Amino acid sequence: MINLRACKSCNTVTDQPKCPRCGGEVSREWQGYLVVIDPEKSEIARKMGIRAAGRYALRVK
Repeated sequence: MINLRACKSCNTVTDQPKCPRCGGEVSREWQGYLVVIDPEKSEIARKMGIRAAGRYALRVK
């Protein structure tokens, strides 16, 4: 089973020990899962400040 982590800075979900998108610290404590395919058309992506397609956590501790 893969242990997914979420970046504390940009909320990107990853299985890496550091965030591949921004290089930030990751946490195993996160909630919610969002997949953004087209950030320009997504209202949720706009409200969260997401500008790139990918997997994101809704809340990271």
